Amino acid sequence: MIQISPETQAFVLEHQTDDVRTLALQAKKYPGIDMPTAITQIAGRQIAATKVPSWSNTEGIWYPKHLSMEQCSSETTARYKAKLLSGSFLTDLTGGFGIDCAFLATGFQRVTYVERQEELCEIAAHNFPLLGLSHISICHEDGVDYLQKMSQTDCIFLDPARRDEHGGKIVAIADCEPDVARLETLLLAKAKRVMIKLSPMLDLSLALQELPHTMEAHIISVDNECKELLLILGNNPPAHIPIHCINLSSKRQEPQLFTFTREQESLCECTYADSIGQFLYEPNASLLKGGAYKSLAQAYSLAKLHPNSHLYTSDTLQSNFPGRIFRVNKQYGFGKKEMKEMTAEMKKANITVRNFPSSTNELRKRLKLQEGGNVYLFATTLSNEKKTLVQCEKA
Repeated sequence: MIQISPETQAFVLEHQTDDVRTLALQAKKYPGIDMPTAITQIAGRQIAATKVPSWSNTEGIWYPKHLSMEQCSSETTARYKAKLLSGSFLTDLTGGFGIDCAFLATGFQRVTYVERQEELCEIAAHNFPLLGLSHISICHEDGVDYLQKMSQTDCIFLDPARRDEHGGKIVAIADCEPDVARLETLLLAKAKRVMIKLSPMLDLSLALQELPHTMEAHIISVDNECKELLLILGNNPPAHIPIHCINLSSKRQEPQLFTFTREQESLCECTYADSIGQFLYEPNASLLKGGAYKSLAQAYSLAKLHPNSHLYTSDTLQSNFPGRIFRVNKQYGFGKKEMKEMTAEMKKANITVRNFPSSTNELRKRLKLQEGGNVYLFATTLSNEKKTLVQCEKA
């Protein structure tokens, strides 16, 4: 059973911003302190300060070992998930540190948290009441064993483990623990809705093929970094599954959202550009992951640079575009004269490569440009197969 003495708790508060590696080397200076526990708690508080800020500001929260902190959802993504499910009863079969369970619980009258690691159960039992979540019951049991005997519920949540026995990351559904594809029928026999959190590296087409009862898919990015692939399953899946591409902001700015179906994308027609207009558009990470290429061009009246470039242009600003928007300053070819002119004008730039034969590092070395500054260079290919460098600034 976890025990944190008053002395150790006081030490954690006093040293909560200290470097944990330095503290570990100084353990002999503090003989009355449970240093391994203190270091775990200090490291957890430091991660939570950015990952789960509302918890880090709650006095008395216990934190688990580093791996559980690394694997848990952020508050930003957990709040988004909480908007998608509600009802009377929720069962979280893979409780972990309990971030998702805690935020999902706000939409339910009664919640069961299931976790096979005893220490995580103890942490959850300690933390949930501090967070005003007294309606969550803790069950120390394997999630699959619990699923097989559990009663009917409104919703089930699962976040399958995505690491092998050596700690390496895995992304295939069949390699996750538990294998949700194998459990799909049983899950839907127990719940009206099943929410499954998967690796953002997983191929969406493969996931939809392996989980045919998917009702909707959500590709979640935070600050333009893809974080989660979320699938919601039900017994009556639609013929055309809506794919929600969401880019959330950790700074509480308005999220970027675009919804499409794969059928819409396949039937969609878009214009391709032989030249660059006044503005250049780069879709956010969720859109690139979801494959909303032609749909995006049509929805925002943009010309796509090339079928494989995934950049867009227009002469009229589309300010609500879900991604980064740039004002085009100049366009260069790759002749010696143009290269000399460009490198004479700038010493540093942010370089992005899209559908181009050189890597970012190779191009940077060739151009002899440092990283950074306010200039953005896009190396890409137009629909006439012409290779080009587009110099921009943020619009």
